[in-house]
Amino acid sequence: MSAAQPGREASPVVVFAPSPIVTVTIEDRAGTPELHVHAGGQGVWQARMLAALGTPVRLCSAVGGETGRLLERMIAVEGVELRTVTSAARNGGYVHDRREAAERVEIAAEEAMPLDRHEVDGLYELTLAAGLEVGTVLLSGPQSETVVPPALYRRLAEDLTANDVRVVADLSGARLEAVLEAGVDLLKVSDDELVEHGRAASTDVDDLVRAMHELHEHGARALVVSRAADPALAFDGTEVLVVTPPPVGTADPRGAGDSQTAGMTARLAAGDGWTSILRVGAACGALNVVRHGLGTGAPETVEVLAERVGIAPLE
Repeated sequence: MSAAQPGREASPVVVFAPSPIVTVTIEDRAGTPELHVHAGGQGVWQARMLAALGTPVRLCSAVGGETGRLLERMIAVEGVELRTVTSAARNGGYVHDRREAAERVEIAAEEAMPLDRHEVDGLYELTLAAGLEVGTVLLSGPQSETVVPPALYRRLAEDLTANDVRVVADLSGARLEAVLEAGVDLLKVSDDELVEHGRAASTDVDDLVRAMHELHEHGARALVVSRAADPALAFDGTEVLVVTPPPVGTADPRGAGDSQTAGMTARLAAGDGWTSILRVGAACGALNVVRHGLGTGAPETVEVLAERVGIAPLE
């Protein structure tokens, strides 16, 4: 029984990614610089992991300028159906030097410009229609705080949930608060983000549990708090669970939370129970850190890792 499709056919997912980015990473190949050019950004990485699990993905984004034209070509080869609104503003991107294994050095970065109100309305309409057709929508954050207003997330969450569409949110700050007003089926947030935005007094477990109960009362029907290298905490309104992935060495810690969200969304869309959702999510997060390349991995490996995920009530 596969972790990617335990007893059910894969169900499609819409990923809302307002403004994907172009990523250029310089790697060392036998003493020679090697360039890796990819589409990136939280929503793209999540869509890539969903596709790797065999989940059909529709990515709703705004693209514009030279970087936007490049993204349309690169995303198309990721096994993801891209649906776009054309923007007058170009998409952002970065160039990182990763020839030293211990760290990344940022050489250059460009943030995407804000979308105008017509582009925002077009992106809303595009995502709403796709969500109504598919039944599950993952709301991911933009690269820049100013690309789209938090109110867009509230509108999407409200209208999607009102039409019985499952909504997953991997957000923080003002965008998190916006979707809470509407209610979401599953919220993923990190402990640091809860502290940074005043939802938790500290990253101590007691403070996080208190924040989780408050988030549940305010609109998150189920939620998972990631805690970097520590086990995640999960709450579905009944009890707080500790989710412990199998111990693995870390090649690159970036993107583990995004892969975790993708895995959970895939299983939520397929109608799995809470335990299966948590297991596959934790397995995807663990697989991400052992690889160089965000949102990548084989479903067979996810299956093996999921069987080793520990889930136990918080003592």
